[in-house]
Amino acid sequence: MSKHIAELTWVREDQSFLDNRYSRRHMVRFDGGEQLPMSSSPDVVPAPMSDPSAVDPEEAFVASLASCHMLWFLSLAARRGFRVDSYRDAATGTMGRDGQGRTVMREVLLRPRVDFSGDDLPSREQVEQLHRQAHETCFLANSVRCDVRCEPAFE
Repeated sequence: MSKHIAELTWVREDQSFLDNRYSRRHMVRFDGGEQLPMSSSPDVVPAPMSDPSAVDPEEAFVASLASCHMLWFLSLAARRGFRVDSYRDAATGTMGRDGQGRTVMREVLLRPRVDFSGDDLPSREQVEQLHRQAHETCFLANSVRCDVRCEPAFE
């Protein structure tokens, strides 16, 4: 199959660190070269130790699911001959506790709004079917309970 790489870098610089008052801001570089500033959520670690202007992991998780769904939806719509003019989603993720008391992403709610044009406009039922198919096909929606392993590297 395929591999996807995200290189993460955080450097302490002149912060004490041991007092737990260090910046959580870090950079993520993706395999295509794009870089994205990230930080812990200010809901988890208050500013100034977190950077509210950076993307937090929870936001990135929600965005990844929304993006995967959209990409599948666009592909399926094109195959069916429906021309999509715009696709917008105000996706939200809700954190909560699981049955073992751990904090987890309890729900991700996608709220896509799709505009079509052309001679062949889909019915509401066809749009709902396209969204069901996109959800069933989305790699990430099918992976949210995937195994996450950690293999520390040592020099």
